[in-house]
Amino acid sequence: MSNTAQRFREFKMPDVGEGLTEAEILKWYVKVGDTVTDGQSVCEVETAKAAVELPIPFDGVVHELRYDEGVTVDVGTTIISVDTQPGAGPAEPASEQAAGQSEGQPAGQPAAGAAGAAEGAEPEQQGRQAVLVGYGAAPSSTKRRPRKAQAGEQAGQQAGQPSVASALQAELNGHAAAPQAPAAPAPAAVQPPAAPTVPAASAFAAPQALGGGARPLAKPPVRKLAKDLGIDLATIAPTGADGVITREDVHAAASADSRPAEAAAPAAPAASALAEEGQPAVAGGERRVPIKGVRKAIAQAMVTSAFTAPHVTEFITLDVTRTMKLVQELKQDPEMAGLRINPLLLVAKAFLLAIKRNPEVSAAWDEANQEIVHKDYVNLGIAAATPRGLIVPNVKDAGRKTLPELATALSELVTTAREGKTTPAAMSGGTVTITNVGVFGVDTGTPILNPGESAILAVGAIKLQPWVHKGKVKPRQVTTLALSFDHRLVDGELGSKVLADVAAVLEDPGKRLITWG
Repeated sequence: MSNTAQRFREFKMPDVGEGLTEAEILKWYVKVGDTVTDGQSVCEVETAKAAVELPIPFDGVVHELRYDEGVTVDVGTTIISVDTQPGAGPAEPASEQAAGQSEGQPAGQPAAGAAGAAEGAEPEQQGRQAVLVGYGAAPSSTKRRPRKAQAGEQAGQQAGQPSVASALQAELNGHAAAPQAPAAPAPAAVQPPAAPTVPAASAFAAPQALGGGARPLAKPPVRKLAKDLGIDLATIAPTGADGVITREDVHAAASADSRPAEAAAPAAPAASALAEEGQPAVAGGERRVPIKGVRKAIAQAMVTSAFTAPHVTEFITLDVTRTMKLVQELKQDPEMAGLRINPLLLVAKAFLLAIKRNPEVSAAWDEANQEIVHKDYVNLGIAAATPRGLIVPNVKDAGRKTLPELATALSELVTTAREGKTTPAAMSGGTVTITNVGVFGVDTGTPILNPGESAILAVGAIKLQPWVHKGKVKPRQVTTLALSFDHRLVDGELGSKVLADVAAVLEDPGKRLITWG
């Protein structure tokens, strides 16, 4: 390993879940020039399962951040490089030339503020057009090996050789840009070689001017962003160096919700033309959101569940007035002080007691081995709505917890989920789930199973309704429960017993918690 490679350490995107292939960078906690230590969290990333912080495994000074916030990066890709010998003087890591650059800067040039800046570079090297990933070298950029010219020959070249920009412009206009003979050639002058048609920077400032076959300049992450947002890069006026389209350009075009039609650029192609190119057309009043992270995982899980497990849903409407009274009594109990006491706690306890009485419901279908796996434990999942989408962390071995222990576990689970700190491990291994749709004022629903689980209980809104109680119509607290289950594992009889037992506990919790607990 070279000294440069030893000095500049690269930190790659790890697999923070279970076989995940990519993660989105949500937030950087450091910037170029910051000092980092082993174990320090440098960024927060979101996978298809959760948002987690990534610690750096070595000490040093941040030399480069390879990707911006909001970019999805494949596992195994370098996201940050660290100078582990910051006092050793200026140097350039070997991977710098081929790795990602700061946004809006073409590859092949050093990042702003990086060591080894091209202040002392040759003028010809400073003016050379960089090659972006996906473009290849310019077809006319190959240079002939220079000949050793005499003083007179050099003067003739300076006097008669056309400029690169004019040669390119003439070529674009369909004219031959033949070099003109020098006006007063020196006696020893010879014919200068053909001028290389290296594209000038100004030629890339407006890629639309190159004709229909030209491709706008943009880095792969920016190109992917434009594709996700349904934005045609050919209609964006670039603001980056050398005419490179930046993320800000794409976001500006998306927020305008229309394709620009400036005088310097041709009008946006018609919807039919975009359809032929395979690009989605964006109509007025529409907003496109990329499918990624938790939302992508939810969609995949629901499709998998809906088309692999035969769902059956049963309903029951019941009087939970006594449960609501018990909630108020527990809030005043000194032993429950400081705990979050609500109806969901007693619903969870009722569900766990029902499973204890009907243990066959805690099972899983093993398609590969053609077996039913019966579980002697219950990992109780709670569906939690978060800013990043719906996630289902679970309380491990919830069936063996006392009521205070269950209250503590549920409180910590919900708080962690809302803060976006739920780990992938907390969402794996679930057996059954509770989803509380009643908090939204919904009476009931037909919930879809989480893949690998056997049942899910939906709790509806608790409302004051007329109810026949002890032979008289009285206002009572009433709700509806819905239990969906995998009919390969749970038949109608078993599912009905579980739902009836949950209802029995909630209708008379004081009695059932003592006799069944």
